[in-house]
Amino acid sequence: MSFSKFSSMYGRLAAASAALLVPAIAFAQDAAPAAAAAAPTPDKGDTAFMFISTILVLFMAVPGLGLFYGGLVRAKNMLSVLMQCTVIACAVMIIWVLYGYSFAFGGATNAFFGGTAKMFLSGVSTTTTAATFTKGVVIPEFIFVLFQMTFAAITPALIIGAFAERIKFSASILFCILWVTFVYFPVAHMVWDANGYLFGLGALDFAGGTVVHINAGVAGLIGALMVGKRTGYGKDMMAPHSMTLTYVGAAMLWFGWFGFNAGSNLEASGGAMLASVNTFVATAAATLSWCVVEALTRGKSSMLGAASGMIAGLVAVTPAAGIVGPMGAIVMGIIVSPLCYFFVSVVKNKFGYDDTADVFGVHGIGGMFGAIATGIFASASLGGVGYVGEQTMAGQVMVQIQAVVITILWTGIGSAILYKVVDIIIGLRVPVEAEREGLDLASHGEAAYHS
Repeated sequence: MSFSKFSSMYGRLAAASAALLVPAIAFAQDAAPAAAAAAPTPDKGDTAFMFISTILVLFMAVPGLGLFYGGLVRAKNMLSVLMQCTVIACAVMIIWVLYGYSFAFGGATNAFFGGTAKMFLSGVSTTTTAATFTKGVVIPEFIFVLFQMTFAAITPALIIGAFAERIKFSASILFCILWVTFVYFPVAHMVWDANGYLFGLGALDFAGGTVVHINAGVAGLIGALMVGKRTGYGKDMMAPHSMTLTYVGAAMLWFGWFGFNAGSNLEASGGAMLASVNTFVATAAATLSWCVVEALTRGKSSMLGAASGMIAGLVAVTPAAGIVGPMGAIVMGIIVSPLCYFFVSVVKNKFGYDDTADVFGVHGIGGMFGAIATGIFASASLGGVGYVGEQTMAGQVMVQIQAVVITILWTGIGSAILYKVVDIIIGLRVPVEAEREGLDLASHGEAAYHS
């Protein structure tokens, strides 16, 4: 994409605060030596900020997500979850460099596909740059590549919590490789690239409500249905084996999420600080809200509930982080927990599906709520940064609903096809004997704990 085209895109959106813009848009790159001479030099402070944000997102995946999910499964499957989170993240990192970055942000004008121009990071060097939200401010393209790589790496790893304890290790890896290729990269392009279909509609997704959480949550639900319930589900004791590790993992996720949200501002400016404030208060409000709901419905507040509320608040505020005001973020946190609690404690039991780590109930539902609520609380009258141009609250909410529906359909249909393909090729489930023994020993020949 030429620098002039990228600049004109920012001119169209200049009526609103820069923080209103969705992150991770297509980068600006000089097209001729003359333009290169006039191009701004990357700011070292912004570059350092983005590097820290990038490694914080890595910290979310390894070890944060692994420990969070690991504590939620039975002891005999602890290492299985850690291995899946780690190997999936590593596989996607390689894929991102080979073709994922190009498919998502390759500069093609197609509304659903970024093209092949950046395959193998062709044309990316120490001198190429990516634009931030402030006109004329740039960062090295390499740090933009890496930051987006961590998003791509953690998103498929989120899915595996839905069918943990009964899927083949090889099946989980193959599915996630196919899934990022045919589901994640197109959705990322549609939402975050200037040529993307949902970007063109004006959909707001600051840090991944649609791209990450709805995407992974719906894929997790489809997986839980197609892989099937765990053997003995509803009869055997399947309580989390270590709420201590789940708490540690949740705390790591909250810590790393500041890279996720603040880093999506692409520069160390006021927009990043707004995202940070919202990441604090929405999460705190959601944690307290979940505890209150549990106390009212069960008589006691649980550590599992507090950790679930923590993640629900983080998920809800992700699409809104740099767009809504702190009061709006608090309200979103208060509302999201009862909503997610209803799905994980009532809806899941009503329909009988086995979503091991409540990926759909927390990430899917929380992401849907957050995406739609962003359209409401972006209003300047409610403390947000305001809408672009003549857009109204009702109009923005309708755009957000469109983005949610399109994401659900894309990932739902695509994931169902890919699960079936993997099932045909290598099979999805381990044998019942292996499931009863535990996947640590059956799939990896080792145990997490020794008495």
